[in-house]
Amino acid sequence: MKFGKTLRGGSPRRLLDPIEIASRDEIAALQLARLRWTLSHAFKRVPHYRKKFLAAGVHPKDLKRLEDLRHFPYTTKDDLRATYPDGMFAVPRERVLRIHASSGTTGKPTVVGYTKADLDNWADLVARSIRAAGGRPGDTIHVAYGYGLFTGGLGAHYGAERLGCAVVPMSGGQTEKQVQLITDLKPQIIMVTPSYMLAIADEFERQGLDARRSSLLVGIHGAEPWTDEMRREIEDRFALDAVDIYGLSEVMGPGVANECIETKDGLTIWEDHFYPEILDPATGTPLPDGTTGELVITSLTKEALPIIRYRTRDITTLLPGTARSMRRIGRVTGRSDDMLIVRGVNVFPTQIEELILREPGLSPHYVLEIRRDGRLDELDVVVEMKSGPTGATTDTADRLVQKIKGYIGVTVRVRIEPAGSIARSMGKAKRVIDLRGSR
Repeated sequence: MKFGKTLRGGSPRRLLDPIEIASRDEIAALQLARLRWTLSHAFKRVPHYRKKFLAAGVHPKDLKRLEDLRHFPYTTKDDLRATYPDGMFAVPRERVLRIHASSGTTGKPTVVGYTKADLDNWADLVARSIRAAGGRPGDTIHVAYGYGLFTGGLGAHYGAERLGCAVVPMSGGQTEKQVQLITDLKPQIIMVTPSYMLAIADEFERQGLDARRSSLLVGIHGAEPWTDEMRREIEDRFALDAVDIYGLSEVMGPGVANECIETKDGLTIWEDHFYPEILDPATGTPLPDGTTGELVITSLTKEALPIIRYRTRDITTLLPGTARSMRRIGRVTGRSDDMLIVRGVNVFPTQIEELILREPGLSPHYVLEIRRDGRLDELDVVVEMKSGPTGATTDTADRLVQKIKGYIGVTVRVRIEPAGSIARSMGKAKRVIDLRGSR
């Protein structure tokens, strides 16, 4: 790596917020106080929450310990859609300073509001996240997340400015210009989805430029699941440190959790603002730390849109803290609602991505096509070969088929396409194409 642990890792304690290195007892005491406020705030000011609490037979006063939160009902995206557009807001609209929303591709968009205090907290947490990734005041940050209703671009932007960094607000798309601005303005940090980072690497190569000689030292990547194999691909092609950032609009946006550059061993969740749980996605039963399941998050400080036990659908694990006192979430391996069931076998796109990236002749650009042959689902893995003399051979497809069968337990068909044939995403990569209803 260009600097890694030696120059920007091992964050000096003087740079950290005191809560980042507080004792677990201190963190828990703060969480309990803030959780009591959040439950009371939601109960008093959001009719939808009050109705759900009463139906479940619970009241905010019932929270005596953190463990008592498990008695309160979950919140899902359906709750936000049922109260569209602003029925979950806990403050009058005149106190809302900004509104973001999801794309609404699978139904009504989910609308999120922010008060001034919410925006300040968000900027502080993204600044903390960038600092954990190795960023420092005076750095230049190239933001290639999308701006607009999507929380990524503006969330990264204001957090970077809060840290004292110069921002290049490029947004997504115009890949040639991305390369030009990186080359000319020489930013130290880029914030972008991991899949689009690889598209930028391809554009460097197309222009005859060596991405490893760029000014970039750190990539902060999120908004979609990605694997350690993809991390290695990004780090190798750019000679930088690639770290993970986590967030979702319903909870806040980017900056809910971030990897620390000195360890790169999972995302430190900022537990002074968010209380995490893990549950069994099939039964809804809470699971102990160290067990893989669905991440559930409760906000602790949000004014406009308090969120109680929100089912994120992200599959991960809660782990003890390392670089910070706060707990970590392991790399998100997929979403419970993105999981494919092929002939009775559960398949996550990231499982296949991991195997693709272990094949030296294949590029990281792929899609999964699911189709129906009679009464049974079939899965096609469509992946590009790498350009140049190290591309895929005639044996590569057969070898990948066998690896997927051995590792995941499902038989697939692999199609290897020429380099550059799969459409590039400017934001979140679309990995699954469902063709079952196309006939």
